[in-house]
Amino acid sequence: MGTYKYTVVIEQDEDGWYVVSCPALQGCHTQGKTYEEAIENIRETIRLHIEARRETGEAVPVEIAVEEVQVVA
Repeated sequence: MGTYKYTVVIEQDEDGWYVVSCPALQGCHTQGKTYEEAIENIRETIRLHIEARRETGEAVPVEIAVEEVQVVA
């Protein structure tokens, strides 16, 4: 288990949903009805992404960024 910090991009779609992606982790994106829900969802998505990489023996990317999300996985 480790602690990771990643940049996330948060956008609001035409229906008002917050869409969040983590560019450092290809295919890692989610959404939420509120900003807070979207942030919580991306934390969980990143945690699951890290777990999947570990299970397959892939390296977990490490990033230093301006906007960060802290994830405990």
